[in-house]
Amino acid sequence: MDADKLKVVPPTGVGAPRTASLPCLEWGSFPSADTARPEQLLEPLALGPRLAQRRGDETAHWWVYLPPQGSRQAALRKADELKKLGVDEYFIMQEEGRWRWSISLGVFRSEEAARARLESMQSRRLRGAQVGERDTQLARVWIQVRDVDAALQAKLKDIAQALPGTELRECASGN
Repeated sequence: MDADKLKVVPPTGVGAPRTASLPCLEWGSFPSADTARPEQLLEPLALGPRLAQRRGDETAHWWVYLPPQGSRQAALRKADELKKLGVDEYFIMQEEGRWRWSISLGVFRSEEAARARLESMQSRRLRGAQVGERDTQLARVWIQVRDVDAALQAKLKDIAQALPGTELRECASGN
């Protein structure tokens, strides 16, 4: 056999290397009633059947709030101030106890996400908001995208940055 005349041929079915893809990425989490904005941001990608939602309860350990306002009327006045500053997402705490008449500006799984919300409030010139610890069960939604290649992953990372306090991660196993 003449070694100079031998030609190495790849096995049948082996062609150009495939681009690695992830089986699933998920973005979130979002309040269960508030998925319109992230879905709107994903719409131009025309993901169709590759798009799904995973719903579940999560424990939020942090919140952003305005301290108790002293009375219902004072809390309502503060709520009017929030509206004038363009803040639409808040909740007046009405139950008896330490936090009565305080105003919740959001509850978060991480301190980092809570601080991002606080900075957002401060950029609107809202004064007096604080970050604190609080254990609360929340109904949340993760938006899942299946069969993600590198190009789509880059686009998803860019889109996720449009909503501070969210994260893009691999789906939990079994999803």
